[in-house]
Amino acid sequence: MKEAITYKEAFEQLQQIVSEIEEGEISVDELSEKVKLATRLIKICRAKLTSTEEDVNKLLKDLEEETGEQ
Repeated sequence: MKEAITYKEAFEQLQQIVSEIEEGEISVDELSEKVKLATRLIKICRAKLTSTEEDVNKLLKDLEEETGEQ
């Protein structure tokens, strides 16, 4: 897995893993590795969403302060 994976790439990989599991395309031997990968991908997505939420909240707060000062 790349170091600088984007949210979109991580989400697409998660979708692929879920699809493979649902369709029975993953052998029992592969399942453990796929679950470990899915866990890492979920952590990446969660971190990116949290970071984005914090950025948006900061921008909104800054905007409110600017419009409140006028």
